[in-house]
Amino acid sequence: MKRFFGLAIAALVLSVSCHGQTPVYVRSEAMIPMRDGVKLHAVIVRPAGSDADGVTALPFLMERTPYGVDGYTPRSVPGSKPALAASGYIFVYEDIRGRYGSEGQFVMNRPVVTHTSKADVDETTDTRDTIDWLLKNVKNNDGKVGVLGISYPGFLAMMAGIDAHPAVKAISPQAPMTDIWLGDDFFHNGAFRETYGFDYVQQLEAQKTDVPADSKEDQYDYFLKNVDFAGAAKSAGMENLPTAKVFLAQPSYVKFWKDMAVEYHLGGVHVPTLEVGGWWDQEDMWGTQAEYAALKGHDKDLFMVLGPWNHGGWAHGPGDALGADFGKVSFGGVKTGEDYRAKFEAPFFEFYLKGKPGFDLKGVASFRTGTNEWERYEVWPPKSGFTTADLNLVPDGGLQYCSIDFSCKAVLKTAMVGTYLADPADPVPYRHRPIQSTYGTGSKWRTWLVEDQRFVDGRKDLAEFKGDVLDKDVTVTGDVMADIFASTTGTDADWIVKLIDVAPDGQQTMIVDEIFRGRYRKSFEKPEPIEANKIEEYKWSLHGADHTFLKGHRMMVEVQSSWFPLYDRNPQTYVENIMTAPASAYRKATVKIYGGSRLEFETPVQ
Repeated sequence: MKRFFGLAIAALVLSVSCHGQTPVYVRSEAMIPMRDGVKLHAVIVRPAGSDADGVTALPFLMERTPYGVDGYTPRSVPGSKPALAASGYIFVYEDIRGRYGSEGQFVMNRPVVTHTSKADVDETTDTRDTIDWLLKNVKNNDGKVGVLGISYPGFLAMMAGIDAHPAVKAISPQAPMTDIWLGDDFFHNGAFRETYGFDYVQQLEAQKTDVPADSKEDQYDYFLKNVDFAGAAKSAGMENLPTAKVFLAQPSYVKFWKDMAVEYHLGGVHVPTLEVGGWWDQEDMWGTQAEYAALKGHDKDLFMVLGPWNHGGWAHGPGDALGADFGKVSFGGVKTGEDYRAKFEAPFFEFYLKGKPGFDLKGVASFRTGTNEWERYEVWPPKSGFTTADLNLVPDGGLQYCSIDFSCKAVLKTAMVGTYLADPADPVPYRHRPIQSTYGTGSKWRTWLVEDQRFVDGRKDLAEFKGDVLDKDVTVTGDVMADIFASTTGTDADWIVKLIDVAPDGQQTMIVDEIFRGRYRKSFEKPEPIEANKIEEYKWSLHGADHTFLKGHRMMVEVQSSWFPLYDRNPQTYVENIMTAPASAYRKATVKIYGGSRLEFETPVQ
């Protein structure tokens, strides 16, 4: 009778699914043993009756996470992945080692190690061991596995593609943490992301579950009061948390940070891979494009989707606008999030896990803001039909656009085009104040990258360069490079460059932006002082863009030397370790910017 009832339910589920409705799902849990004896907690959500004999076997779709899996239910899974749930999958969600219901010790971004014994574990081995167990112990699976995830789970999805289990047929790392020193969560080009590192380390390492930091004090005031990160960490009682200890002792690009980095392990595309990222991702903008660049050229089964989203914004909601209280960008009524889920994510897994047609992406899909249209390219950055163009910083706050269609008069590299006084006692805020804890009550963190930049207008510690009102559309595509010639009266400096779209109503929207810590201009491994008053070249990526500055708009570039308290203050006098810099080291410096400074990017050939 029990077997008959199971077959009846299975027949009903398959009938409902075939008519385009989502089947009824059921939930179970498991403790899955790893090779070293540690057991990891997993939640399995699958269509009711799909484990019965005689029913079509289903593939697995797995996500591994440090954020807890207890909340995944028969209702939440179809709600979060309706297209995939309607098709029918065995969804698996697993707490990684040392988090929530799983045993073992948690290690932030656990490095990949050499596997010589059962004690040599990392996220690649835990993924393989999990899949081995699932294949052998979960009834009526078809032997195929897809893995996906956003942010930290995106890092874990890429781990499934390194030394991949033969059953893994598709992975989708989305906004993956890839190199947390070069360009993701904790450092960008050597500059320390102070508030984010402060809050996130407490959230993940102070307990086995998530407890976000939630201070009621303006974080601008808090970090200014505590002088340096050592002072802030001591004030919060977090200085002995594992990653905080490394922040304090090893702020340069040493072996510890390199061992965590993923890009050095990406020798090829071993399973079909769909990378996903957002233009206004406040946390992991860099990782998506860095992994794609590391994999590019190895295999045809590499795809990427880039869209107008904040961190994970493609996974929910219509995606027709982004922003909140202090600035908003809309996308011409295009529901970009729904487009992504229906046209890219679901067909990708349906094709590689079930052999169903419908995935027609040949390389890269990019949503071009401004014109608000999806574009498709063979590779990223696109090559065919594009040419290099520049935005030159010129005297009197001017900006010249130069391409094969527009010629420009060169400015001598000895000619000053801008200057400002940078004062560490009054750093430039990175968003509107008060600045809440990253994930605290009422935090504006998630959409700060689209905040209207007029809130810093009138400050004397930055330089603005504005172009004329455009008489035709200008498109900026690909990797935007900043090439800045500058001097400072100090012996260290930070450089922040923003490319801004100024609308006819005055709203200033950042398109790309990034920081570079001057001490690392020659080597990330071996910092050295800047010679005072010497003109030096600083060149770094502001990351990717695909944006059209519309006719009637203006292009603007801002240069500044602080972005606080997202990034710690540079004392502007060279010290061995900024994390422990004394108050006396923080001094004003006069910054001068010279001819030859420019942004370089690709633009379509007219």
